Amino acid sequence: MKIATREEWQAAHDALRQQEEELYRREGELDRRRRELPWVPVEKEYRFETEDGPRTLADLFDGRSQLLIYHLMFGESFARGACPGCTSLADHFDAGVIHLEHRDVTLIAISRAPIDRLRAYRQRMGWRFRWVSSHGSDFNREFGFASTREELMGNPEIRAMVEQPGAFMREWSESTGSDIADGMREEPGWNVFAMRDGVVHHTYTRRTPGGPLLSAYYQQLLTLTPRPGDFPLRRRDEY
Repeated sequence: MKIATREEWQAAHDALRQQEEELYRREGELDRRRRELPWVPVEKEYRFETEDGPRTLADLFDGRSQLLIYHLMFGESFARGACPGCTSLADHFDAGVIHLEHRDVTLIAISRAPIDRLRAYRQRMGWRFRWVSSHGSDFNREFGFASTREELMGNPEIRAMVEQPGAFMREWSESTGSDIADGMREEPGWNVFAMRDGVVHHTYTRRTPGGPLLSAYYQQLLTLTPRPGDFPLRRRDEY
């Protein structure tokens, strides 16, 4: 920490601001390129468990033309609940659902745990967004957010993390109630789909690291503060 005069602070702030504005311009260009990505028709019919019964991917659009899916880490092996980091992010996007719906976008979460466990956790957290289960489906795996244990352990970096976990991973494992290797078979991130002429198209995927799309409050709010601290693995009812 450095203590400065107002003039010294202003000079340093102005220099930083120039770099921030360049980053904003770059992000705007990336946004444009993202919107111009080609669309890929989804030919396979996936089915999901919902609180209203079985639904197809097309059904999940709920009458809108765009579908934004968050792959929320809650696998079959998660005995104590969903990933705390995913839970924190869901707290934030839950409030934005109504705004998205009025812009022709349906936002939902998908996890591989059975629907009854998702329903109980959703009630615990007080969420309003729709949360569906891909239990028994290949959807998560085929769209890049689930792997087999063999695939996972075939990655030397992941294998080292599993075999010699640090404090972060040990805390995460304890919080979810999942063995680290089984838990890491799930991956957080976003998939985006669009409907045209009755055909579902895949338009975009965002995996980790993903900045504010994966950790909204940490990336967009805490980074504005001088001492953001460590990333807390806590659900809002555990503070």
